[in-house]
Amino acid sequence: MITTILIAMLFAVPGGLLFIFDKDADPLKELERRAKASAAQVRDKSGIHLRLEELGRSSEVDYQNFRIRQIGFCVASATMAMVLLMVSNHALLTSLLPAGLVGTLVFVLIDKQLTGQVKARRQIIEAEFPAVVEMLTLAIAAGETPMSAMLRIAESADGELSKEFARVIDDVRTGEPLYVCLDAMGRRVKSVMIRRFIDAIVTATLRGAPLIEVLTRHAVEARANQRNIVMNAAGKAEISMMIPVVFLILPISILFALWPSLTNLNLFAS
Repeated sequence: MITTILIAMLFAVPGGLLFIFDKDADPLKELERRAKASAAQVRDKSGIHLRLEELGRSSEVDYQNFRIRQIGFCVASATMAMVLLMVSNHALLTSLLPAGLVGTLVFVLIDKQLTGQVKARRQIIEAEFPAVVEMLTLAIAAGETPMSAMLRIAESADGELSKEFARVIDDVRTGEPLYVCLDAMGRRVKSVMIRRFIDAIVTATLRGAPLIEVLTRHAVEARANQRNIVMNAAGKAEISMMIPVVFLILPISILFALWPSLTNLNLFAS
């Protein structure tokens, strides 16, 4: 009987939340309106807007969808945990704390997942950067303008950095100056390498310096930086591979080497 009541409460909670709103209004529209109002009033202290913007989801709808997904999973997991604890003959007060911990853990995990997506995208952009800079250098050396070279890369290449160039082209076509769009790209992609590259291009464009020398220097630096990143990753992998060798393979090898001697010593002792 108690299990049936708890399951009914689990399915009745979302319906009760919808009936809180005005009866004459559409619940989904009212929920969307209140989400927009709360998003406008509450300051984004966790930097969700900035991380979503770096992923290319800068609209308010994307932020609302992320918050609804985060809070929805948090509430659902906490409710399920509380129901399971109460079904297993736990009191209501003793079930609240574990359920709250489960909901908080899900909330933090979804936030960490967004941070992981941002870091993965940043690493992909930095890995694509040397090849894209070389393509840009060859295109400008062939006589194309920076605008047409970026357009060619955006149309021919397939990657995150080419998507950023396509976004820059779209912003330029709306009437913004090229250096302003490039600066916005450098602020959007939180990478020191990309920021230095954008600053060098903007400075060379505004002062009339030759772009080929600037791009060639950045291409060499990008290749060297990528080589250092690969070497660091290889060093970390080598250290990680030593753990099973030292703590698993080496003791087993020593045991196999010493076992016949220990067996013979036991026979002589007996």
